[in-house]
Amino acid sequence: MSPIDFVSLDTDSFDYGAVADVAPKVRRIIARNPSKFTYHGTGTYIVGRGDVAVIDPGPVLDSHRDALAAALRGERVRAILVTHCHSDHSPLAAWLRAETGASTFAFGPHRRPDAPEWDIGTDPDGFGIDPDEETEEMPDGDGAPRVEESTDTDFVPDVAVVTGDVAVRGDGWSMTALHTPGHTSNHTCFVLADGSARTLFTGDHVMGWSTTVVSPPDGDMAAYFESLRVVAGRADDVAIPTHGAPIPDPSGYVHQLIAHRVERERQIVEAVRGGLTTIPAIVTDLYAAVRIELHKPAARSVLSHLVKLVDEGVVAITGDEPRPRLDSVYVAP
Repeated sequence: MSPIDFVSLDTDSFDYGAVADVAPKVRRIIARNPSKFTYHGTGTYIVGRGDVAVIDPGPVLDSHRDALAAALRGERVRAILVTHCHSDHSPLAAWLRAETGASTFAFGPHRRPDAPEWDIGTDPDGFGIDPDEETEEMPDGDGAPRVEESTDTDFVPDVAVVTGDVAVRGDGWSMTALHTPGHTSNHTCFVLADGSARTLFTGDHVMGWSTTVVSPPDGDMAAYFESLRVVAGRADDVAIPTHGAPIPDPSGYVHQLIAHRVERERQIVEAVRGGLTTIPAIVTDLYAAVRIELHKPAARSVLSHLVKLVDEGVVAITGDEPRPRLDSVYVAP
């Protein structure tokens, strides 16, 4: 696989619930919700002083709510920015909105109301379960993909934003939306411009510690590729994901992510042509070095690649199924 220079966050470099400066005008509080899905936990960011914006308030967790309330004491929350609606990002926005009166800003709810229903099927019994071990350890050096545990379907923003919309202005700074669908259809990054640097808050679109899972039906690999290329073509000074440490040279790093995805797609096509006709067989082969409990999220990214490949006519599905599924049989036409 194409190498990726992953950026780790040392556990000795932060304390849960503590407020830390991570960039000029940017403070971070990390929620105590670590897991194989969230790395060390959700990072909620406070931009500005006095008049502030809050990015990804995080999960409904009493300790995180209390830490955020303490950090915001004496501040005026002007805007609550939500990158997307997974349960480790948006749920606490409802509390923060009620407490401060600030409006929430996002591209939209988790899925468009007119999005077609699509049953992606199921994994076979026992797939992705290690009978000898149950662990919540972090992904190893392979940077295995990840998947969120649940979705905040109740979140609907007060203000819907699209690329180029200025969500909020502060004293010498502004936050502008950049719609980056792929991980989810509503995923949005936010750009902080303060006259001296440009910081891109990337949510889960670009993470330093791991690749991002793209899980149908809301996740879309073709859209994800395009969104990665948009970010790679920018000239941001630093990228700050919701999980993990800031990423220097975002453009160079995202080019590595694109190369990694291109190589993974090539491997999937070769696997199908070589007779591996099911997703469990493909995952077991391609992710042999990745712990078994991460094979389920890997399967969803493989499915997303296969959806793209089927749409492009590179791979086909057998039977009468209208769309690719986790349990479909795949062939090279």
